[in-house]
This record gives sequence, structure tokens and C-alpha cells, in this order.
Amino acid sequence: MGFQEDLQASSAFVVRQRKELAELFGFESRNKYEITTQDGRAVAYAAEQQKGFLGFLLRQFLGHWRRFEIHFFSPGRQPLMVARHPFRFFFQRLEVADPQGRPLGALQQRFSILSKRFDVEDSVGNVVMTVKSPIWEIWTFPFEHDGQTVAAVKKKWSGVLKEMITDADNFLVEASPQVPAAQKALLLAAAVFIDLQYFERKATRSE
Repeated sequence: MGFQEDLQASSAFVVRQRKELAELFGFESRNKYEITTQDGRAVAYAAEQQKGFLGFLLRQFLGHWRRFEIHFFSPGRQPLMVARHPFRFFFQRLEVADPQGRPLGALQQRFSILSKRFDVEDSVGNVVMTVKSPIWEIWTFPFEHDGQTVAAVKKKWSGVLKEMITDADNFLVEASPQVPAAQKALLLAAAVFIDLQYFERKATRSE
């Protein structure tokens, strides 16, 4: 079954962040994720592409503000989509495109004081879903369309030891049947966006 077929057939996915040994000693390494169905079948992987010593320094000191790319690919290493994050101090943005560079959509953070708020845009910039999660609901991000909740990204408990020594995160991505496959792909990118924006250790220290 291909990626598009998985997006059409499944209503829930798990996005698991993979951490490396260096992170046990306080160094932020490249972000990597495994995307599976709820029964554990891998449907995709995602990995940050910023490499080298300069990339290492930017990752340590700029955290989620830095410019970077995350590539999504199939278990057979076929490219699926690319998420690009431009350098920004405010109103973070993640732009998603197919392997040929054609826009698929974007995640755009919006101004908010007492909530975590961002929009999901389609390929031409129309807002198709909005997220407005109170700051005290730390682990739940509901996605709404026309005032109705149509999807959610929820951070899952990773276990005491893992939570204490790393900032590796697991997310459950759920979508209602009316959410099309193209928007489910953006939800998977949104789980990565949420992790980098709200749960990455460097971001937490800075904010």
C-alpha cells in the first residue's frame, strides 16, 4: 500500500521522534521521526536535512527559529514531501511541498496570548483548518473547520525514563472521515511543527 492509499484508508497515525545518544548529554541532534499506523506498520519517515558543523551550531543556539528542511520519505526511501522552515523569530511557518517543489500547503503560527494558535493552509493559501489550544492544555491540539473539530494532534506519554532523559516525543494524529488525504498529509507535517515549536528542548528553554 502506498502513502496516498495509507492516507485515504487510515484515520489515525502515530508520529514517533527518534533520538540519538548525543541527546543524553544535552546536545540537540537532527530531528528524525517514524510515522506508523496505530497497529505499528511504518508508512513514512521524516528527517531534518541540515547537516555539518554549521548546522550543529545553529541547532544548539537557534533551536526552532533556524532555517531547516525536513524530508518525508517512504519505507522504500522514495521521497514523499518536503517541509521547509524559513528563519523567523516570530510567527513560525512550515511550508510543505511535493518532491517536485509544488506547494501542498503550510502551517502558519498566529498571534495569541493565552493559547497556542496556528492555521493550516492549502496549496493556494486558503485556511482549511485552524488550531487554538489553551496554554494549560499542554498536550492536545484540536483542528477545527467551520467551527467543528475535524482532527487532533495529541502528545502521548513516552514513559518515565524516556521523558526524564530525552525530549523525544510521540504524537497521535487523528482525523475524521471527511478530512481528505491531502489535508491528512498536512496533519502529519503539523505534528512535526508542533513538536519543534512547543516541545523541542531548545525552544522550551528559550520561551
